[in-house]
Amino acid sequence: MKMAAPISIHLEFGGGAELLFDGVKTHHVTLPSQSEPWDVKQLLEWIKANLLKERPELFIQGTTVRPGILVLINDADWELMGELDYKLQDQDNIVFISTLHGG
Repeated sequence: MKMAAPISIHLEFGGGAELLFDGVKTHHVTLPSQSEPWDVKQLLEWIKANLLKERPELFIQGTTVRPGILVLINDADWELMGELDYKLQDQDNIVFISTLHGG
């Protein structure tokens, strides 16, 4: 079975979501090779395990992002790209913007 090559992607967090990642807005990450192509669902699990520093419930709900977080894949709404099923490509740019503002 052929392994998919590692892929490098750009992650951006904004609108307050970056506060869950030690205030770091931009991350350039390399996802390890695996037998299946990476999809957004697996990416979220990887982010939770490797990048998310605090209060994961403010970013992840179940297996997806919580309501109120806008996800853009290469500047397009992820709803147009297949959401969790979108297969990541090398050099993709994934942006997470929180539209929730706590008081």
